[in-house]
Amino acid sequence: VSPPPPPKPSAVAAADPRPLPRGIAALDPDPEDPDLDKSNVLLIGPTGCGKTLFARTLAKLISVPLVIADATSLTQAGYVGEDVESVLHKLLQAAGGNLALAQQGIVYLDEVDKIARRATAGSGFRDVSGEGVQQGLLKMLEGSVVNVPEKGGRKNPRNEYVQVDTTNILFICGGAFSGLDKVIEERLAVKQIGFGAAARPDSAALAAQVDREQPTVDDLVSFGFLPEFLGRFPVLAKLHSLGEKELVHVLSRPRSALLKQYARLFLAEGLDLRFSQGALETIARKALERHTGARSLRSIVEGLLTQPMYHAPEWARAGTEVVLVDTVCARDGRPPVLLSRDDFYGDGACGPVDAEEMRGVFGEAREGKAQAAPVSESAEDADPDAEEDQAATS
Repeated sequence: VSPPPPPKPSAVAAADPRPLPRGIAALDPDPEDPDLDKSNVLLIGPTGCGKTLFARTLAKLISVPLVIADATSLTQAGYVGEDVESVLHKLLQAAGGNLALAQQGIVYLDEVDKIARRATAGSGFRDVSGEGVQQGLLKMLEGSVVNVPEKGGRKNPRNEYVQVDTTNILFICGGAFSGLDKVIEERLAVKQIGFGAAARPDSAALAAQVDREQPTVDDLVSFGFLPEFLGRFPVLAKLHSLGEKELVHVLSRPRSALLKQYARLFLAEGLDLRFSQGALETIARKALERHTGARSLRSIVEGLLTQPMYHAPEWARAGTEVVLVDTVCARDGRPPVLLSRDDFYGDGACGPVDAEEMRGVFGEAREGKAQAAPVSESAEDADPDAEEDQAATS
């Protein structure tokens, strides 16, 4: 039997006894390992770039409960709306009532840019849904024991409370921060006068520089956030909008990708739904034109496949096995190409055919079936005069 492994040495025991090089700061020796604190994250990015998916994926990887709350519904204590403690009550519900598990969970506050300080706050107007919410979140973000109503709802002296320690709860806040680019642009476009002044960059170069620039704490303070609120977020991450390559990946590669979901719907009718690479790139370019990120992909694909999904049972009864969406279908809204498996895989009389050429080889006859619904034999043999007499009698 092999001996048990030696205990893992602490950081002090593993330290080298030799003197430190010149200029290296010496840490005070501690017989115990230090406590590890959390680092809250503030995500800044346009809509549809994956901020919420980031939090979901992180919670799934480390197997902790996750609650996604909307910051726009929160108000200062004593006003109409949800108190900030309601977020912890939802986290406790997501953990199944397990307090120890909830105290190690993740809270994602969406649309956090909507609680920025309003411009009218200094003119006698109490900003209960902006600055008031930021002040209410301060102690919770830093780590403290919060009294959460056991049954949810607003605070009431007669209610029973559950004490939740937020020290190890990770808070991730995200928002689009519309208008923050204007604040960064004002900081970068400093006006200079005189003969030695640098030339002011043109609008295109300035816009590119603003897109690459990382927002600073001063920019967010000018946007409307309290400095003490921003101090609770050591990590400020700026996310860029998804490009064409990323949108194509979102369409086809993930386990629950959008195209895989529609392929499953067609498979229920016995049809194999396929997309050409050019069609995927066309859909991605259309999504880029809408400026809503990955959220616009579903509406575009839904518009392309609404009529094919309606005619899918008819096509299956007519002998169609493969439904191909090519570039022409994705770009111009034409009907898809209907194929047999032999024609699709190149085992037919025409041999292997490129995806974008299948419409020219098989498209004319097959496409006619997509446009005209089949007519039943009973309807073809029916006498129109007899139908008119029957209608007049009824």
